[in-house]
Amino acid sequence: MAAFSGVILGWTSKSRTVKQDTAADASKDALLRADMDYIKRGVDDMRVEIKVQGQRYDALAERVTRVEESAKQAHYRIDRIDKERG
Repeated sequence: MAAFSGVILGWTSKSRTVKQDTAADASKDALLRADMDYIKRGVDDMRVEIKVQGQRYDALAERVTRVEESAKQAHYRIDRIDKERG
């Protein structure tokens, strides 16, 4: 009878340990998934910001091109006026 009680007690203890290990593993997995989701959202946010920055850069490059063309035309007019006077 004592041997049987020892087996039951050992089995119960082993069962409890397995349940605790499973719960700990599940907790670690949940934390890892949450961390991965957080990283994914951060990467998505960075992609959006990079896209917006690219659009801003394109708009600025277009404006600079227009300003350069305008300055070039102004220089032509100034040169023409200088030639007429001189």
